[in-house]
Amino acid sequence: MPAYQFTAIDASGKQQKGVLEGDSARQIRQQLRDKEWIPVSVDTVEQKDKHSGKQWFQKKITAYDLALLTRQLSVLVAAAIPLEEAVRAVGKQSEKAHVQNLLMSVRSKVLEGYSLANALQQSGRFPDLYIATIAAGERSGHLDLILEQLADYTENRFAMQKKIQGAMIYPIILMLMSFAIVMGLMTYVVPDIVKTFDQSKDALPWITVALMKASDFIRVAWPFLLVASVVGVLLLVRFLRTTAGHYAFDRLTLKLPLFAKLSRGINAARFASTLSILTQSGVPLVDALNIGAAVSNNWVIRDAVNLAAEKVTEGGNLATQLERSGYFPPMMVQMIKSGEASGELDLMLSRASDMQDREVTTLISTLLALLEPLMLVLMASIVLVIVIAVMLPIVNMNNMI
Repeated sequence: MPAYQFTAIDASGKQQKGVLEGDSARQIRQQLRDKEWIPVSVDTVEQKDKHSGKQWFQKKITAYDLALLTRQLSVLVAAAIPLEEAVRAVGKQSEKAHVQNLLMSVRSKVLEGYSLANALQQSGRFPDLYIATIAAGERSGHLDLILEQLADYTENRFAMQKKIQGAMIYPIILMLMSFAIVMGLMTYVVPDIVKTFDQSKDALPWITVALMKASDFIRVAWPFLLVASVVGVLLLVRFLRTTAGHYAFDRLTLKLPLFAKLSRGINAARFASTLSILTQSGVPLVDALNIGAAVSNNWVIRDAVNLAAEKVTEGGNLATQLERSGYFPPMMVQMIKSGEASGELDLMLSRASDMQDREVTTLISTLLALLEPLMLVLMASIVLVIVIAVMLPIVNMNNMI
């Protein structure tokens, strides 16, 4: 039974939108008339998606929504509720219209005979890791267990993402406020103070002269600086979206001392988590490696994993190929090597994943804890330079007197 998205006018004249299931659009219109609503438009969810297209403003499923619906779906499937009813219940539970439409569309595909993995794939809104894991669970007959593992995985990823975002709020606000204060000092305060030195015949200190010239330049050229900054950022973003730009940025990231460690740690943790859950789900190692490469946000590391997958297909050793790339921690490589030797690769991958998650969490927490005092020191240094530049001529004048 397909799902239809409708727009109607109720008895009070207000516009109502929602999703209903029926055999045809005519049946949906009749259901609306029975409620004394006037149908405006009735389309299947698939038709609505085609009309809207892949536009910039199209709503996507967020990490929070994915984690929440996965947990709810795992609970319902574990309770032996039929799959189509479980999907329908999760869709009704959501308060977001686009999530409801998406899950109703998935349910209609399941009722047509599609597997859950195929229905999710046709929606085009779910990650490859998510689809491959569910497909493996359906093949093995343990979808409830796989969904529980997948729920844990999505919730952990969401928790880490929120932790990073929350910790970045204060440093970003502090940086913006520092920039605004410095610009205010250079534009309004400094000119009023140093103009008293213009008539002085004595040579001013070089730091005062530099501050006066910088202040004059900022007052005159700030509109051009603003436009140049915006244009520069737009051009940089456009360049980074190209293949060459993405590779250039990723190579630079892997060369910078601090950022290189952070990038390698995050991608290693993501790769280990992905490979762990896929191998435990019964996905072949080569397919799991290809999916693990796809979830990497660093294309240089992604290419290294793809190369490792090719070598494994030819009979090579996974740990050896990861070690040759140089992008994965030695401890993680050693644990994978031990897992391959003992035949317990999935178990060792799970342990490596937990270890990498802890290391990345500790590293991110340390860096964010250091960022706040560094911003304060930077702000204090700039203000100190301004104060010295202003006070030096005054001190010199007093000494002359």
